[in-house]
Amino acid sequence: MKITLSAIKADVGGVGGHSKPSPELVATIKNFVQKNGKDKGLVIDSYIGYTGDDTHILLSHTKGPNNPDIHKLCFDAFMEATKVAKEQGLYGAGQDLLKTSFSGNVKGMGPGVAEIEFEERPNEAVLLIAADKTEPGMFNLPLYYGFVEVSRSPGLILSDDMRKGVKFTIMDVEHTEADKIIELKTPEEYVEIASLLFNPHRFVVEKIHSRSTGEQIASISTTRLHNISGKYSGKDDPIMIARVQRPFLATEEIGAMFKYAHYVAGDTRGSHNMALMPVKLNSPASVYYCNPIVTGLYFSMHNGKFTATGDAFDDPVFDEVRRMAAQKSFAMREQGFVMPAMLPMEEIEYTILADKIKELGKRFIIRK
Repeated sequence: MKITLSAIKADVGGVGGHSKPSPELVATIKNFVQKNGKDKGLVIDSYIGYTGDDTHILLSHTKGPNNPDIHKLCFDAFMEATKVAKEQGLYGAGQDLLKTSFSGNVKGMGPGVAEIEFEERPNEAVLLIAADKTEPGMFNLPLYYGFVEVSRSPGLILSDDMRKGVKFTIMDVEHTEADKIIELKTPEEYVEIASLLFNPHRFVVEKIHSRSTGEQIASISTTRLHNISGKYSGKDDPIMIARVQRPFLATEEIGAMFKYAHYVAGDTRGSHNMALMPVKLNSPASVYYCNPIVTGLYFSMHNGKFTATGDAFDDPVFDEVRRMAAQKSFAMREQGFVMPAMLPMEEIEYTILADKIKELGKRFIIRK
C-alpha cells in the first residue's frame, strides 16, 4: 500500500503581529481536520503545528499527491481558522489565502505544499522541516551540503545506496507561466547543480530522488507568494518532507546541515539577509527583526500512523548554533540599510523603495 504524506502550511493570523497563531486558531484547525478528515476516513493520521506565524498541517493518506479532497480539507481548515483570526483581531488574518475560491488544488492559491508518496518501509523514519520569515531557496545550501558534499555528509561514502548519487529536481521560480524545471544528477553534475543553487532567489530545489532505488527522498514547497499576488504578501516560509535512514541519509546527517546558520533572505518586511536560526517546535517568530527561523520534527510511522515524534532542534548542540546565528544576525544588522544587509532591488518585497528610486531617476541629469 502506498502512503502519501502531505504537508500544507499557511499564515492565517498572528498574535500581536507576525509572531505565532493563537491557541484557538490552532485548535480550530485540529478540530476541523479531525472531524472532516480522520473521522470520515479521508486521512489516516495528522499532525498540526506551527513555526512562527505559519501553521502547518501534516497528513498521511492513500489518495496520492495533488488530491483535491486532501487539498480542500486543508484549505477549508485554514478558512475556518481565518474566521477565528478575524474574530480575535489577529494580524494578517487569512494573509496567505490569496485566492478564496477553491479550484481543486491549493498550489497557486498561497499555501505552501510539500508531498511525497512511497511504499512504507518496516521502520519508516521522516523529517518535517518548516521555516518562517524566509524563502524556498533557504533549503538550497543545506540540501547541497547534505546530498553533494562528501566532506560534510559521511553517508555519501559510507552508504552503498547513497554512493550511487541522487537526482535533483530544480525549479526556476522566476518563471511564472508554468513550472519550469531541470533534473540534474550527482555525482557527475555537481558543478551544474551548484551553478544554479548559488542563486536561491531564482533556483530552488523541489525534489530529490535516490538513484539507487528510484524512490523520492525529499519534497520541498516552492511557492513564491509575490508571483501569485503580484505584490508583497509576506515571505514564502517553505516546508520540507524528507525520508531518512537506510537506504537514505541518516536523520543526523540531514539535521546537521542546519548547524551553519547560513544567511537567507527574509527578516522584517522580507527585504533583508539574516542568519537562519534552528529553534524548538512551535516557537514564535523572533522579535529581533523577525530573524528567520526553522523547526524540525522527526517521527516514526507504521501503516500511515504517526507512532512517535521528537523535536530535532531541542538539543544542547543547537543552543550553540542559536548563539552563532544571533551573532551573525547582529553583525549583518550593523551593516544598516546598505547591501548585503538589504536584498538586491529586484528581491526587495516592498515596492515603495523601487518607486522612489524611479521618481529620483527622473531628476538625474547628464553632466556636460
